[in-house]
Amino acid sequence: MTVEELKQDFDSARIKHVHFKSKLRSYLFGNGGEEGPLRDPEVCSLGQWIASRLRGRGVYAHLPEARQFDRQHNLIHQEANRLMDLHDAGRPGDASAGYGPLQVIADEMLTLLQTMEARMRREA
Repeated sequence: MTVEELKQDFDSARIKHVHFKSKLRSYLFGNGGEEGPLRDPEVCSLGQWIASRLRGRGVYAHLPEARQFDRQHNLIHQEANRLMDLHDAGRPGDASAGYGPLQVIADEMLTLLQTMEARMRREA
């Protein structure tokens, strides 16, 4: 994989990550939306990226950060479920106020993506 292809692939993952957060925020502000990709880590587009690249024989599966990224991805979905449940229970203020811990996980995920990309660039 060329350096440019690596950049495009990891940029794609970052965009999927930001898109998830945007859709969750929209949901928490009462704009609805499809719940499946927000609630299920295997349904969201980043989860599909993970399944094809970080697991099994995926191109980045050998990286030490791959499993940690996958765990953080599952964790962010658990937190999203908690916030969505608060919102659905008529507690939108609590849901919005609880966004902080999710953002910490999200930031850790971006750092892991940067680390994996840097490792792959050194291997290229």
